[in-house]
Amino acid sequence: MQHIKYLLIILISFFFISCSQKDISFEKTSFSKIDGFFDDDLNLAFEVFKKDCEKSQINPKFTNVCKLSETYDDAKKFFTENFEAFTIVDRNKSKQGLITGYYEPLLKGSFEKTLKYKYPVYALPEDLVISDDSKLKDYRNIGRVENNRLTPYYKREEIDAQISKSLKAILYVDNKIDLFFLQIQGSGRVELEDKTLINLAWAGQNGRAYRSIGKYLVENNIFTLEEIDGIKIKEYLNENQEKVDEILNTNESYIFFKISPNIATGALNTVLTPKRNIAVDRRYIELGTLVFIKTTNPITKEPINKLVVAADVGGAIKGEIRADFYWGFGEEAKLNSHKMKEYGEIIVLEPKK
Repeated sequence: MQHIKYLLIILISFFFISCSQKDISFEKTSFSKIDGFFDDDLNLAFEVFKKDCEKSQINPKFTNVCKLSETYDDAKKFFTENFEAFTIVDRNKSKQGLITGYYEPLLKGSFEKTLKYKYPVYALPEDLVISDDSKLKDYRNIGRVENNRLTPYYKREEIDAQISKSLKAILYVDNKIDLFFLQIQGSGRVELEDKTLINLAWAGQNGRAYRSIGKYLVENNIFTLEEIDGIKIKEYLNENQEKVDEILNTNESYIFFKISPNIATGALNTVLTPKRNIAVDRRYIELGTLVFIKTTNPITKEPINKLVVAADVGGAIKGEIRADFYWGFGEEAKLNSHKMKEYGEIIVLEPKK
């Protein structure tokens, strides 16, 4: 069933990719001209590629090259013999795009609602339906039935108000702001009072469009575009509790979760590898694609030149040259993710035909 589901995703993605790629160009380049390619840990990149082949090989584009990967023990030789490199150039003839970061957050929580743990983490609601009816075309085909008629699913403010009787909490956390950022990241861990860690994975979304609260704060002159980052947003929300609901509700998108045996898993349905997986806009880059990313560390400003695999997507990850760099779990990953808004190049490796 999982293979069938992923195959449908591939076919749908291929349609959008075919349409969207008319707006961009792919400039062929040689591996020797890619700064930092041969300095990277290609052996690690090779292992991540083979790990992600568990799912990406279902896509006919990757089937053969995934099988070939099992016959090689030289990573450099595998990449250079079986792939061609192309720099993405956007519709404005630019090779530069926005590179942000994400991570796996840690929250404090409980399976029981208490005065301390009062913010619910919801499972996918039973009244949420998926339909190709035209009424839901602007809502990712997600809605609900009311009076025997299809209508868009509840927005964030309505979900928080518990309008739907189908909302079931899988556990509760102690901080509403942290819960919001858990939804932005798409997965995370919850630590219970006995130190047990519960893995939470993305289970679904309410169909509403994502809107950045950072953009809202800039538009309302709280921050400038240059100074805003995730750390400053959280600080502002914590210092202005009376404005929290108003600000969070500007993003009508809402993410539902499920308990998982695995740590952070991407849209490719493989466990994410820190600093070796990225989220992309799959209208332009298919999941499973090898990508050489050229950007900078948001803290040290040192170059990040790494061969990674596109294994995830995100509501905010839209555009031709756009990626979200997965930093992993822990305080360093959290800081780098919140600070990262760098520019960089994306070079895709396409299997030779």
